[in-house]
Amino acid sequence: MSIRIVVKKNTYFDSVSLMSISTRANKLDGVEQAFVAMATEMNKGVLKNLGLLTPELEGAKNGDLMIVIKGASDAANEASLAAIDDLFTHKEQGGQHEARYATIASAKKHLPDSNLAVISVNGLFAAREARQALQNDLNVMLFSDNVSIEDELALKQLAHEKGLLMMGPDCGTAIINGAALCFGNAVRRGNIGIVGASGTGSQELSVRIHEFGGGISQLIGTGGRDLSEKIGGLMMLDAIGMLEADPQTEIIALISKPPAPAVARKVLERARACKKPVVVCFLGREAPPADEAGLQFARGTKDAALKAVLLTGIRKESLDLHPLNLPLIEEVRARLTPQQKYIRGLFCGGTLCDEAMFAAMEKHAEVYSNIHPDPAHRLTDLNRSIGHTFLDFGDDDFTNGKPHPMIDPTNRISRLLQEARDPEVAVIVMDFVLGFGSHEDPVGVMIDAIKEAKAIAKAEGRPLEILGYVLGTDIDTPSLAQQCQMLTDAGVIWASSSTNTGLLAREFVIKGEEA
Repeated sequence: MSIRIVVKKNTYFDSVSLMSISTRANKLDGVEQAFVAMATEMNKGVLKNLGLLTPELEGAKNGDLMIVIKGASDAANEASLAAIDDLFTHKEQGGQHEARYATIASAKKHLPDSNLAVISVNGLFAAREARQALQNDLNVMLFSDNVSIEDELALKQLAHEKGLLMMGPDCGTAIINGAALCFGNAVRRGNIGIVGASGTGSQELSVRIHEFGGGISQLIGTGGRDLSEKIGGLMMLDAIGMLEADPQTEIIALISKPPAPAVARKVLERARACKKPVVVCFLGREAPPADEAGLQFARGTKDAALKAVLLTGIRKESLDLHPLNLPLIEEVRARLTPQQKYIRGLFCGGTLCDEAMFAAMEKHAEVYSNIHPDPAHRLTDLNRSIGHTFLDFGDDDFTNGKPHPMIDPTNRISRLLQEARDPEVAVIVMDFVLGFGSHEDPVGVMIDAIKEAKAIAKAEGRPLEILGYVLGTDIDTPSLAQQCQMLTDAGVIWASSSTNTGLLAREFVIKGEEA
């Protein structure tokens, strides 16, 4: 085994570009592992954990680019390095007809009609760049994470004063005037506006609205901490006002992971005052309150989408609501051995993970996660599952210095094979996210690992159920139907929605006397 290390001084690339290049580098022939990242302390920490941190890498500065290749031989590594250099060259040539500016201020000066900046830089510099954008009267979508909550609060207060959007930090999804930003799905235009403190939750809501015949006017992301006690829902409150004033929007839908109780009350008070009907989906609430005039509550994403489209005048009886397949549940229960009793959820999307986890918590006690709202049920060792374990591979625990799992499946593949070896595992649950910004073949890149996982269990004389959910629409690329067929061909059961995914998983492991 040979290792090739290159440090390119004062060579900066944004995190989105590096995610894409790193993913493609790891697919090159002869590459066992490739690491392409800026030389931040966090990324050096990842290399240290991998046993790849050398004095040369340790001495690299924040503005330096690190390329680390582990391959079969020195010659193979040199060929891989040349191929990686080509990836960077291709990226640069691809933008040769675009104007480039050194600062946000100069870009605004040369493009005076622009009104939105999408920012994806190292977290150390992200707040500074977002502040410059706001000061230049630009709405901001801040994709970067690792921004302090104090900086987030200051940025959102500034945006509020100026009447601008401050989406993020760690905002991965938006659809503004029909254009998907960062991660997003192909959905029809319509009259339903979404405000989401959750990236994949917003995607799921938009996809279900599309499936039920509705359309999206705007999708405004807020960043996952917006409804925390510290931030106070500043962006969700402002976004409700913007959608209330937007002539394209007639219905508003709110989606979030569990908000701080005081912030939830503040947001609901604003929603009640809205002149347009509002659907509220705060996942994890014990029981949503009863609907009231102008305000409807949904327990999950599927229910929220249905309530929103019914408000547009679509008739419920005309829709395929995909009820749970009860005979399938009985078939799966009958196949499992008495020893197989646990769910293991391996998710790219945090809200998809949350929705499945909360469904399990309604019927099962031993539910653990890296994002569990109860600290007593939060995993202390991310490398070891306990009971019913639900992992969000998109959380900072897993993405520090690494590409998001919607782009790079490496982390999830190794965990899938690990869980397949556990004789107590009954069902492994995975999501596959289609659309703009995601992996070009999210199911296909996992198929070999899925087959290997099933073979591991079969060799030990037990079944292994794998439940998949493909988040996407009939007009997404790649094809939703094709991705689902690939799962079927690999012996995977697939669910029709995030809500149904959680319900099926929990019911599969309920024994006859408990049902």
